[in-house]
Amino acid sequence: MTEIDSPLLDALTDLVSEAGHAILAVARSAVLDVREKADHSPVTAADRAAEAVILAGLARLLPGVPVVSEESVAAAPQPPLAGTFLLVDPLDGTREFVDGRDEYTVNVAVVEAGVPIAGLVLLPARGVLYRGRVGHGAERLSLPPGGRATTAVATAIRARPCPRTGAVAAVSRSHLDPASEAFLARRQVAARVSCGSAVKFGLLAEGQADVYPRLAPTSAWDVAAGHAVLAAAGGTVVRPDGTPLRYGETAGWGVPGFVAWGDPVAGPAMTTNP
Repeated sequence: MTEIDSPLLDALTDLVSEAGHAILAVARSAVLDVREKADHSPVTAADRAAEAVILAGLARLLPGVPVVSEESVAAAPQPPLAGTFLLVDPLDGTREFVDGRDEYTVNVAVVEAGVPIAGLVLLPARGVLYRGRVGHGAERLSLPPGGRATTAVATAIRARPCPRTGAVAAVSRSHLDPASEAFLARRQVAARVSCGSAVKFGLLAEGQADVYPRLAPTSAWDVAAGHAVLAAAGGTVVRPDGTPLRYGETAGWGVPGFVAWGDPVAGPAMTTNP
């Protein structure tokens, strides 16, 4: 088992900050070099630059710990893993990045026996980092890309109780599927917030939203870091049937769907519409 203590969390924070700086350098150059992968999703020079930074840093900080990264898996399949491993999305929300929005993230998760135990979700364009260690709490940091954890302004965050007046739902800007729409239609939802990437987990973790359903397939590296941050903030992420969402146990690294709740008790019991 790998212990994620405060110095290691700070070192990981510095690493994702460096990756965010690399992404913004590509954005400023305006040479995005957008290509289409086999699954028809886009990949850019920024994805590749951030991944190079992260993989080199993780090899130094956590030598011998397996790393599963989106772009590496696209090049060569990765078998299921047990024990401790890392899940990396060097640029989550590439479509948002290409379109000039500021909602894309850098995601790094530490997974132990299928369960995320620590996660970092950086929004480079906003200079915001969500991070958490399960059992130790979660934080929101004001962190300019390239900045360091020791000089960042950190605020403890906590998911909120589900409001009696109805939940605020975080929904995908680009991937809102019919099953997720039907899920929300059956529940008391007071408002929606549409955004891209793992930002939605941060909104739940800091008490700005209450539920995030994604009932269409996605990938483990899109979810695990936000899952860890939300769990550290008191929330939960489950399969659509309510059972725990785990990682690394099947080939392909797909996640068939999930529901993230800020309030793990009152949220799932939310009043349904007739």
